[in-house]
Amino acid sequence: MLNMMRRPHVTAPMLAEGLEALGLNGHQHVIVHASLRSFGQVEGGAATLLHELLTHSTTLVAPSFTYATLLRSPTSSIYATFQRDTRVSRDIGRIPQLMVERPDALRSFHPALSFVAIGQQARAVTDAQSLTNPYGPIGTLYDLDAVSLLLGVDHSSNTSLHYGEYLAGVPLLTRYVPLGGSVVPIAFPNCSADFENIAPHLHGIHASVGRAQLGAYRVRDLVDGVRHFLSAHPDGLLCNYAACRCQEVRRTLRSAGLTPRAHRAAVQDAPQVGR
Repeated sequence: MLNMMRRPHVTAPMLAEGLEALGLNGHQHVIVHASLRSFGQVEGGAATLLHELLTHSTTLVAPSFTYATLLRSPTSSIYATFQRDTRVSRDIGRIPQLMVERPDALRSFHPALSFVAIGQQARAVTDAQSLTNPYGPIGTLYDLDAVSLLLGVDHSSNTSLHYGEYLAGVPLLTRYVPLGGSVVPIAFPNCSADFENIAPHLHGIHASVGRAQLGAYRVRDLVDGVRHFLSAHPDGLLCNYAACRCQEVRRTLRSAGLTPRAHRAAVQDAPQVGR
């Protein structure tokens, strides 16, 4: 009880002021990564934060990953299948789960790496995904000149950086998921534990609300920044944990190097939105 009393009390107007300090005025397309706990005690909880995010954006997107569907091999037994309302993995956060529960939200089909979106460009974002390009929705946000929000989290939670890796040519791994009654291969990325390595090379707008540090970055700047960084440091975003899948990616990089991929615009002549 004493710990709860010491946590800063954050209200909806405080959240609104913080988002406006990041330049959000309701006309931006936004992808959000948030830790509710980082704010302290939020009046109304996650629902209050989601309301303010929807109020301050024209399209709101979030990763809604479901790692429980991943299988070890193509011969694995199917023990968890993906549906529109499958629960988001706990470590992805409360906001994506609340979005999934809304009837006006669209969710992409990917059994492990889905995205959820609400608003003007939700269909374009969710339709951009494929099994070989799981971060295609970020490509659409790139076209839309969208904003990536980090609310109480750092770049290790920033999914836009994975699309930069994809375009830079970082090798993708093969994993398996259930889809349509079968087990199918998917492209799966390295981990993001060391994504903070790129922080000194990125520029954003920063603010704070309660205990939470907030950051807003143009998706284009993130993606292009990663491509530039990796051209000089191909394994610069891979972690050094011996048991991590990053080591498999690192071995492939050392033997074959980067093979850059092309960005294919999914939204033609995207309107520029107010910043």
